[in-house]
Amino acid sequence: MTTHPDLLDHRRRWLALMLLCLGVLMIVLDTTIVNVALPSIRADLVFTETSLVWVVNAYMLTFGGFLLLGGRLGDLYGHRRLFVTGIVLFTLASLACGVAPSQPVLIAARAAQGVAGAVVSAVALSLIMNLFSEPAERAKAMGVYGFVCASGGSIGVLLGGLLTGTLGWRAVFLVNLPIGAAVVALCLKLLPAGGAAVQRPKLDWAGAGSITLSLMLAVYAVVNGNAAGWLSVQTLGLLGIAAALFVAFVLIEMKVSVPLMPLSLFKRRNVATANVVGVLWAAAMFAWFFISALYMQLVLGYSPWQVGLGFLPANLIMAVFSLGLSARIVMKWGLRGPLAVGLWLAAVGLALFARAPVQGDFLVDVLPGMLLLGLGGGIAFNPVLLAAMSDVDPADSGLASGVVNTAFMMGGALGLAVLASGAAARTATLQAAGVAAVDALNQGYQLAFLLGAVFAALAGGLGAVGLRAGQLSSTSSPQPEGEPA
Repeated sequence: MTTHPDLLDHRRRWLALMLLCLGVLMIVLDTTIVNVALPSIRADLVFTETSLVWVVNAYMLTFGGFLLLGGRLGDLYGHRRLFVTGIVLFTLASLACGVAPSQPVLIAARAAQGVAGAVVSAVALSLIMNLFSEPAERAKAMGVYGFVCASGGSIGVLLGGLLTGTLGWRAVFLVNLPIGAAVVALCLKLLPAGGAAVQRPKLDWAGAGSITLSLMLAVYAVVNGNAAGWLSVQTLGLLGIAAALFVAFVLIEMKVSVPLMPLSLFKRRNVATANVVGVLWAAAMFAWFFISALYMQLVLGYSPWQVGLGFLPANLIMAVFSLGLSARIVMKWGLRGPLAVGLWLAAVGLALFARAPVQGDFLVDVLPGMLLLGLGGGIAFNPVLLAAMSDVDPADSGLASGVVNTAFMMGGALGLAVLASGAAARTATLQAAGVAAVDALNQGYQLAFLLGAVFAALAGGLGAVGLRAGQLSSTSSPQPEGEPA
């Protein structure tokens, strides 16, 4: 009995998707799984409170800085080649983290993880877009990818607690070794070769250097903003230098013959709109992930395990929509309507959290917001990703993937900074006025939730107005150069 070639190709594509998502999940998990292990790392390697933040910051800096460059390198040298290279580097860096004997070794290995993670994240989305060209299949595939990205952080918290509590902090890094080895071995069998330009142009080194340094400085300024002060010379100076480097990057891209990032990419309406929506949506999502976790732990007194279980209903709903229903909704209603409705549902969920009291009850004050956020995220995440990659020439798909990943990363970092600062300022003001500590803390979180709701509502409104109407079949396939967007 022989297998029909089309059926075999269909199976291979979906196996390849599972493989790509496993590699991306390994990267996504690493952004949160380490946070749970920080106290153990501090005690074992004798970190100070100040130096311990570099275990996180070293990863954030290089990850945020190399997303655009990683995406463009994939376009130039082949998406599969860069994906495999990134997984190999990430696995080796994880080994170095897991056996690190000292602080400098661990921090350097974390920086290497960030570079590798940026490369993998930047090219994975373009590989998926190239594997699935039929609109219905592409919508389903992007739903799976979106669920992995959206839920990986919550899974990381639970897995980090389990591994650290049973095997020690080194296990959160060493667990990547068998996964990375399996992904690399299967990649060579399942992922199609090729994808590099036939006549490979020179890399725009001036553009690459200026935008990478600009993003790294911006991320550093943001993640240290609360500690250094948002109006301090350090923060304003770094943001000023980052802005100047970004302006230099734009000027370079306008003049070079083969730019790192063709500015014409942002003339495509869906691409430009989706990336701005991505910034606002990431800011709102960070309000959900981080502030709601703090509310449950510090105000309601939940344990880390209870916090993880508190996110479970939202993750289950997001899974149901991302892994099936979202694709059907997009195929029937297009991108614009589902994106706007999903983000507005999430805004209502955050608004419900903004009224959660100190003596909150899970069923009354936590679960309704979680359900709406899971529903809204499950509906909206797929259209955001599809819109960001729509109308993009296949030769620029890696770059477009890097751009949308950068939008989410910077939106999340900047959004969390704004939310955390607003919450801290509100709490400090109330405490100075004599309000009890827990009440003041809760009212600070309520302000952060309200700001997150505003971000989500604005993102939904922008999507409703800015995205082109139409079904997925008319917006998702990359168009050849020269055709109107």
